[in-house]
Amino acid sequence: MEEFRRAYARLCAAPQEAVLRRLRELGGAPGRGRLDLAAQSLSLETCGALGRLLPGAAPFAELALGDCGLSEEGVKLLLHGLCSNTTVKSLDLKGNNLRTVGAEALGKLLRQNKSIRRLILEWNSLGMWEEGFSFFCQGLGANNFLQRLDLRNNQINHQGAGELAVALKQNASLQELDLRWNNIGLLGGRALLNCLHSNKTLKRLELAGNNVPSDILKAVERAMDHNQDRQTILNETQNRAYILSKEVLSLKDEKTKQFLDLMDTIDKQREEIARNGRLQMTEAALALSEQKVHNLGELLNATRQEQTSMAERHFTELQQQKQEGADREGRLLHDLSAASEKNLLLRNQVDELEKKCKVQQDQLFQVKQDLTNTTAELKLRAVQAEERLEMEKRRFKQSLEDMESLRVKEVDHMTQHIEASERSMQDRIQRLEAIRIALEEELSQVKAAALSERGQAEEELIKVRNQARLEEQQRLEHLEEKLRLMTESRDEAQNCYLKQKQMVAETQAKVNQLSLHADGLRRRLEELQQDLNSKEEEKVTEVNKVKVELQEQIGHLQAERTAQDGLREKIAALERQLKALSSNHREALLDKEGEISLLLEKLRMKEADISRMREEEAQRASFLQNAIMAYVQGSPLGTHSSRK
Repeated sequence: MEEFRRAYARLCAAPQEAVLRRLRELGGAPGRGRLDLAAQSLSLETCGALGRLLPGAAPFAELALGDCGLSEEGVKLLLHGLCSNTTVKSLDLKGNNLRTVGAEALGKLLRQNKSIRRLILEWNSLGMWEEGFSFFCQGLGANNFLQRLDLRNNQINHQGAGELAVALKQNASLQELDLRWNNIGLLGGRALLNCLHSNKTLKRLELAGNNVPSDILKAVERAMDHNQDRQTILNETQNRAYILSKEVLSLKDEKTKQFLDLMDTIDKQREEIARNGRLQMTEAALALSEQKVHNLGELLNATRQEQTSMAERHFTELQQQKQEGADREGRLLHDLSAASEKNLLLRNQVDELEKKCKVQQDQLFQVKQDLTNTTAELKLRAVQAEERLEMEKRRFKQSLEDMESLRVKEVDHMTQHIEASERSMQDRIQRLEAIRIALEEELSQVKAAALSERGQAEEELIKVRNQARLEEQQRLEHLEEKLRLMTESRDEAQNCYLKQKQMVAETQAKVNQLSLHADGLRRRLEELQQDLNSKEEEKVTEVNKVKVELQEQIGHLQAERTAQDGLREKIAALERQLKALSSNHREALLDKEGEISLLLEKLRMKEADISRMREEEAQRASFLQNAIMAYVQGSPLGTHSSRK
């Protein structure tokens, strides 16, 4: 808030102290408070600074600008800043005399702003400006966020009520509308009642002090009750749907948990099966090792057979060599020794292979024992896992059956409740249909009565119009008579002015009698001034009387203003004519005063000329006297007289 106050002080060349004080007080309040600038007479500079600071997020949620005497340009700047504001929820513009520009700015605000929920426009006379109010109603129809609207004492007539009805048909968020103390009348009340058939969100509509018939007020109240009942039913169904969705979500969570538990058990069983697969792999490895041992045994037997065959071959060769001769006996002995060594080596290898076979047989026996133990244990575990899986399956099936039964019960309960609500709604619809039929019959009767009343009212209106025309003609004749008298007085004044001009000419011819004539003219001018003043006072009193009479007649006609809109324009034309006449009269008086001032100036100039001429005459007389005295003194008569 301190940053907002500093920004305001920086933007204003001469910031208002009252605004700074209110911003300082708001800075000490906790949370987003209320900026109250009511009855502060905000300047245009302050409005411009606030309009530049309001876009975006402001440090307050309520803005009170009632009775601030805002100008058209100031209102435009402020509302332009509020168009993109996101924090102000309530706006108070009471008693600011908003006009066409203000109404258009309000329409733009309602089109663009998405945060304002409450708007107070009491005592603003928005209904007097038809184009601006139409633009305001278009913005209201496009708005889907405003919930409360106060339009009390705005001089809204039946045409403005029709514009509001069109806007309410499009609006889907407004819940409360206050139209008390306007001039809506019968036609405006019907238009608002017709729009309530399509508007289902408006829950409160105030129409007191609008000359709306009681039957229309009762129908509006019934429509409001119907909207409230519908809203309560919608809220109940939304709450029930929300509760059911919560229950369904909880059931889904439980099912997902059970499914996850089942998947965990399946994973564990898969791990056990994988372990069993490993045991099978070990069995296969053991089988491979047995196969290898068997192959080694066969290879050992083959080597033994080869040894025996080689021994037999050697024995046959020895016998052959014995038969060959004694000479080869040494070589045979040597060969025998080599063969014996080979036999020893082969025997040693056979012994080692036999030892290895025994060791492998012992290992194979041990592995077979371990394998039998592990297979028995795995069989037990597999049996236990199968039993647990069967138990989990049975429990999951039981839970599914329980959930299905609960769901069936809930569905049956909801269907029963919905059927009951449908039956109650059908009964209510039937009752409303009966009421509607009765209302239609009553409406037809009322229409017939209204037609007869309308014919009477039209006749009375024609009489009133004729009477008003006669009165206007009489007033016009009276005003024309006054204008004729004023023109005659003006002609008389012009004649007096011409006479005064002639008198001035005579004063120029008669220099010696100018002073007497000037005194007479002065007295004559004073008398004319007094006459003019008295005439002006009489005219002012007459104009005031005419204004008083017009105001009384306007006050009398305001009660019947809904049927006499044409008379307003004529009265306004008469007032403009009166103003034009008064302005012409004032201009004529000003012209006369200017002419009188010119005459006075000329008289002063003439008096100055006369005084100057008198001084010149006196100087000439003194010069002449001096010259005569000098001449007399210089002549012989003068010397003789001096001697005597």
